[in-house]
Amino acid sequence: MSIPNILIVEDDQEINNLISSALTKENYNIVQAFDGKQALEKYNEDFQMVILDLMLPYVDGIEILRQIREKSTLPVIILSAKDEETDRVIGLSMGADDYIIKPFSVRELSARVKAHLRRYVDYNNSETKNSVLEHNELKLDELNYKVLKKEKELKLTPKEFELLKLFLSNPNRVFTKAQLFNRVWDNEYLNDDNTVMVHIKRLRNKIEDNPNDPKYIQTVWGIGYKLGE
Repeated sequence: MSIPNILIVEDDQEINNLISSALTKENYNIVQAFDGKQALEKYNEDFQMVILDLMLPYVDGIEILRQIREKSTLPVIILSAKDEETDRVIGLSMGADDYIIKPFSVRELSARVKAHLRRYVDYNNSETKNSVLEHNELKLDELNYKVLKKEKELKLTPKEFELLKLFLSNPNRVFTKAQLFNRVWDNEYLNDDNTVMVHIKRLRNKIEDNPNDPKYIQTVWGIGYKLGE
């Protein structure tokens, strides 16, 4: 694998330089942007990850995230001083893969960057994949990392793909939110229900005929989620 390219979008120069220095030591190629306009000018398909502040001059982080998601499923980690639950939900609903609240540990950020990049590389690497999982009208092709419904391809992010694969691989199992978080995000579960719930909602919006009455990813009240029969 070539060295990953990461775009850091953060208007606080000290924080931006701190992240850049830490990730450069991890052998990543880093490009810095200090406002929303610079971010959109510098962003291109050669990046494997974006680390994104929400409160930016000229163009805010949510708009940048929206434009990225129109073109790519690459991992986006939001950094924000806004720790309200609604802000986290909005960021995750718009397609962010992770949400880290300032102040944060650079060590933890580096670990999350590594985990997300590993999954993104796996998501785009077909050499070790060799099976197809099917359930009703859904078909998950691990060889080509595609999901089809009625032979029409659905555009899933890596996290959504991993969630669906986990359910399809374990058709009779009920997963708690903690189990889903630990299996898909590779992080210790710290009562972070929002991350799991928002990604489940996004997945349902893409695979269900009626997301309000889901047939594929069903809620087991008081426990978690399971694959529908």
